[in-house]
Amino acid sequence: MSVSVLGAGAFGTALAIALAGQGAITLWARDAGDMQSKRENTRRLPDCRFPDQLTVTPDLDEAAKADIILLAVPMQQLRGFLADNANLLSGKALVACCKGVELSTGVGPIQIITQEVPNAQAAILTGPSFAADIARGLPTALTIAAAKDNVAKMLQEALTTPSLRLYRTTDTIGAELGGALKNVVAIACGTAMGAGMGESARAALMTRGYAEMQRMAAYRGADPETLAGLSGFGDLTLTCTSEGSRNYCLGLSLGRGEAFDPSTTTEGAATAHAVAKVAKDAGLEMPITMAVAGLLDKSLDVKAAVNSLLNRPLKEE
Repeated sequence: MSVSVLGAGAFGTALAIALAGQGAITLWARDAGDMQSKRENTRRLPDCRFPDQLTVTPDLDEAAKADIILLAVPMQQLRGFLADNANLLSGKALVACCKGVELSTGVGPIQIITQEVPNAQAAILTGPSFAADIARGLPTALTIAAAKDNVAKMLQEALTTPSLRLYRTTDTIGAELGGALKNVVAIACGTAMGAGMGESARAALMTRGYAEMQRMAAYRGADPETLAGLSGFGDLTLTCTSEGSRNYCLGLSLGRGEAFDPSTTTEGAATAHAVAKVAKDAGLEMPITMAVAGLLDKSLDVKAAVNSLLNRPLKEE
């Protein structure tokens, strides 16, 4: 089956490079001319050469002819992109390659796809991965989630490569939430490390943050086991421990009191605000998420955020 990637950020470009090792791949990009001539995405993913089977095009109509379309657009822009191109994408297998919760509605990418392109086969690709690792052919395992197992299996077979191994699930809510919520915890962990609180503090935040992830997943009707897999615990581990994570680096900047590049996409920031609202309305206990949201909107400084966590009532684990 033919595959296109819409969106030439680092992750979209990396997926296109990896999949082009298996056959012809089209990558849609607004600045396609420069990438096609240089055979490299020098801005987002330098030093990763394009395989011969990878074609870059600025023609969305051409790219959308593929059977399987990977949507590598930022989470908060996904709905607008789908609404603008619903007719073009109708009837396709649409795979969201973004992680997060929509700020205005509190829903994830699969629900956005089904709302905006109702007759599409909606799925999400998520899990612990850095774009440079995928592009360089380093071993990576991800989760592909779709509501129907036959769709998930079709996508699993089409998108697996010798170095990119996909596991499938029909728990789309769990897969979505694992990939979204771990970014919030990563901001918290980065803040702790940036403020010099140490590795023990980071371990505590990861563990209690994981409990918050499970709490929200259970509220939304997900299978808690999904959060123990690649899209939850796996992604949490990677994102909270490496400066290759943009969300972790945002936290580092907050902890150090430094400015952070506003042009850098950090899905965890919007997700923190969206999830904090859902948690408050539902009466869910998510203190780390609330603290991160407070740091981001500047209603809390680092000291106050730490105190809000340390001074909570003692409880059983």
